[in-house]
Amino acid sequence: MDIATMLGMIFGVGFIVSGILVGGIINDFYDLPSIFITLGGTFASTMINYSTKQFFNVFKVAKNAFKKHQYDLVQTIGRIIELANMARREGLLSLDRVAESIEEPFLRKGIMLIVDGTDPELVKNIMETELIFMEERHAAGQSMFESMAEYAPAYGMIGTLIGLINMLRNLNNADSIGVGMATALVTTFYGVILANLVFTPIAGKLRSNSKLEMGYNELILEGLLSIQAGENPLIIEEKLNSFVAKMDKENIAFVTAANEGGGRVHA
Repeated sequence: MDIATMLGMIFGVGFIVSGILVGGIINDFYDLPSIFITLGGTFASTMINYSTKQFFNVFKVAKNAFKKHQYDLVQTIGRIIELANMARREGLLSLDRVAESIEEPFLRKGIMLIVDGTDPELVKNIMETELIFMEERHAAGQSMFESMAEYAPAYGMIGTLIGLINMLRNLNNADSIGVGMATALVTTFYGVILANLVFTPIAGKLRSNSKLEMGYNELILEGLLSIQAGENPLIIEEKLNSFVAKMDKENIAFVTAANEGGGRVHA
């Protein structure tokens, strides 16, 4: 479980509730029609905008924002150097003996392609295509939550209009004025909270996790191509370390964590 995401949610809710309690009553901010309008409308528009499969995977996608993602750069680079030494001593076909024992799926697939004698350019194209598809899958999940972040305030505004219409149609009834105004304001409140405390932060965390995974796999791809080219393991190690430094300049989150935490990285 990712502590930062959980703490952010807890603190956000806590501060909002505390702010309410300082000057009011929490029950005043509970309105069932407002919940129906905001949540129901947001999910309805999302369902229209995306396929059924994508929509019903929304909670599965959201779980990725709460999962702790960690990668051990030191171990991965060390593993690549071991494979490079083996290939240099015994030939590329010797990697077949250890391919199945490699836990990292992306690295294992690349090694299997190399062992099968796949042309280097084709290996590069296949692995880069997989990275592209991976990025597109990640982008689809991010896009869904970004869309919900746009819909929620809009349905909050719709709730405001509904509340104002109900209020204006019953100006002679003092009780209905209060109910209508409550629905009008609380619905907007729900929409803004959902957009800025739930949907937008989750989309941002998914984007951060995607950048983390893409950078990690690009490092692996660089190592694979170097092994297949028969480069000296020492040169490969220097290249991968330089690759890490390059990603650090591009502000990929896990690099700083790796430098500070001895190579184990997380988001």
